Amino acid sequence: MMERTLVLLKPDAVARGLVGEVLGRLEAKGLKLAGLKLLEVSPELAERHYAVHRGKPFYPGLLRFITSGPVVAACFEGRRAVEVVRRLTGATDAAEAAPGSVRGDLAVSNRFNLVHASDAPETAAAELANFFRPEELVAPGREALRWLYDLSEGDPL
Repeated sequence: MMERTLVLLKPDAVARGLVGEVLGRLEAKGLKLAGLKLLEVSPELAERHYAVHRGKPFYPGLLRFITSGPVVAACFEGRRAVEVVRRLTGATDAAEAAPGSVRGDLAVSNRFNLVHASDAPETAAAELANFFRPEELVAPGREALRWLYDLSEGDPL
């Protein structure tokens, strides 16, 4: 099933010049970019995005970090995109992330872990709505699908 998911390249990824590296890994896997923007996250947006963590001891630090510098918001689309992106980004604590994953190769911290990736299709839909208006997302071209998916049993969409 084709899905869309949100990927945020956090202030540490932007400051370290890793935007191209991270986006390139996701595209190289076969995920299609459906939306992209550079923005500064307002305190209000940060509170909406991290609302599920409100009241937890690390919540103030999350808000401080995500609003500390520019962020790149990306919408990726693909078959089981949420799961694929989560595997590619690696464990939240970068010290535990597998080599080959974004965090496993490029980060060492739990907080400064470069990326946020939606954890479920329902979460992805809500998070995408926080960062993109519907008209800011495009339907990626279908021409590459034959090189990504076995179409012998029909259209994967």
